[in-house]
This record gives sequence, structure tokens and C-alpha cells, in this order.
Amino acid sequence: MTQAFAGQKIIVVGGTSGMGKAVAQLILQQGGAAVLIGSRQPKLEEAVTELSQYGTVVGELANISDPEMRNTLIDRLNVNHSDATLLVNSAGVFLPKPFIEYEEKDYDLYLDINKATFFITQAIVKNMIKNGKAGAIVNIGSMWAKQAIEATPSSAYSMAKAGLHSLTQHLAMELAKHNIRVNAVSP
Repeated sequence: MTQAFAGQKIIVVGGTSGMGKAVAQLILQQGGAAVLIGSRQPKLEEAVTELSQYGTVVGELANISDPEMRNTLIDRLNVNHSDATLLVNSAGVFLPKPFIEYEEKDYDLYLDINKATFFITQAIVKNMIKNGKAGAIVNIGSMWAKQAIEATPSSAYSMAKAGLHSLTQHLAMELAKHNIRVNAVSP
């Protein structure tokens, strides 16, 4: 493999499984370092152990939907990982149910994850700008942000992902002058 990411560090919010973990592995295999953020200690430790064979990987434990834990995480990222040039926002939950069955706690969970994504991204971007480094941010969105699927009702999830897509477009425009690319993928 090439060393395309040598000297770069990626922060992966939701990096203990799925797409986030796969991206971290790719960056590690190509010479970068990775910081995985996860909410469950055993799963985080397992991912760090598994990926450490490819390079330098650190785990940061935080339930980002909890404001206090999110703010503590941001403080740790500012102190220990202010040199990050890459960010993947892949944290999420999927609780499909009909619109009339959603409760406020379900809705709030989606919004709390979006709020965390906003402020974690803001902190990392501030460091990129302060350090004068170009960077890249990828948000994991969803095709359901723009397409309803009757077989799997998910109005609250879809609304949250639509918000993430909107944030992506705005940040791409605002941060281009700082050489920070912002994109979303919609599996």
C-alpha cells in the first residue's frame, strides 16, 4: 500500500464498527494515525486492539449524546489531537418505527447526535485553521434523507440525516477558503 496519509491523523466519531472503522483501517494502512471515538468501552478496546496492527491508533470513550461527556471529549481532542487533519462523522443510531409511534426521547437522541457532530466538527476545524493545515471532513449521511422507504419508516432518522446533509453543504462552502474539504456519503 502507498503511504498517502503519512503524517496525517484522522478522528473517527463512531469509529468502533462499520464504515467508520473501515475508514480508520484504510488510513492506518496508508501511513496515517487514527483516533477512534466510541461509546462502549469493550467495543472501543476491541477496535483499538484490532486496528493497532496497522499503525498508531488511540481510543477515546464518550457518549456524544450526553452534553457533559461530549464537552469533556472536545477538551481531550483539543489537548491530545489538535493536529488532526481528517475527520469522519459516522456515529449514529437507527430506530425505525412509524411516525405516530415516536416518542420525544427517540427524537431527542437523533438531535443530540447531530448537535454533537456539529460541535465536535467545530472544535476540530478550529484546530485545523489555527494550525494552518488543509483538511478533509466526511459525514456519513443516508439516502433516506431524501428518499422515503415505506417498508422501513424512519421519519426522525431521515430528518436528522437531512440536517447533516445541509450542514455538509454549508461547511463545504464556508471552509473551502481554508483548504478544508467537506463531503457526505449516503449509503
